[in-house]
Amino acid sequence: MNIAQLATTRYTTKAFDPSRKVPADLIEQLKTLLQYSPSSTNSQPWHFIFAHTEAGKAQVAEATSGNFAFNTDKIKNASHVVVLCVREDLDEAHLQALLTQEAQDGRFASAEAQANQHALRSRFVSAHRDVLQDAPAWMEKQVYLALGTLLLGAAALGIDACPIEGLDVPQLNRSLDLPAKGLRGVVLVALGYRSEADFNAKLPKSRLPQSVVISEL
Repeated sequence: MNIAQLATTRYTTKAFDPSRKVPADLIEQLKTLLQYSPSSTNSQPWHFIFAHTEAGKAQVAEATSGNFAFNTDKIKNASHVVVLCVREDLDEAHLQALLTQEAQDGRFASAEAQANQHALRSRFVSAHRDVLQDAPAWMEKQVYLALGTLLLGAAALGIDACPIEGLDVPQLNRSLDLPAKGLRGVVLVALGYRSEADFNAKLPKSRLPQSVVISEL
């Protein structure tokens, strides 16, 4: 696989073919990519909702009424829509769940190593929550790491994708009852296969030259 070629050929799909669905086995691979996305101190401050039924996609699309109506068809015509959510807080229960899972997965050679991991992660959380006071933004950064993983993974599987920030997030939160689950929406990704009406498929990609965006020391 030439991963650089994927980066130069994938693009943001503007129109999906509603008759084409992403096979279930490929969706399972994308779920695994999200599950194993990297995050700071393995904090995993996220939850991912896959909408694939017409009713489910319509529920998500409620967040694109009014000024965001230009995104409604992308959601309704896509095969699947992923709602990337962030936790409202990294509370002690979540930190303990992470630690328990890491122990079950054999991450620790000793009880001391396990205690050290918990202390380190707790210090990071405390620093962002109480000192820097940027915990929401810090946690969202981890969600965007997962977003990048999802987009590149979709390209590798031949799946078209469109990340969507143009939405009424408070409405999305209400539509999916996210606050009751300790979550809030961050960004959507529509997944499927492009339609012939997708104008963006015919346009060349455009990026600043490497000499502008990359330096070497």
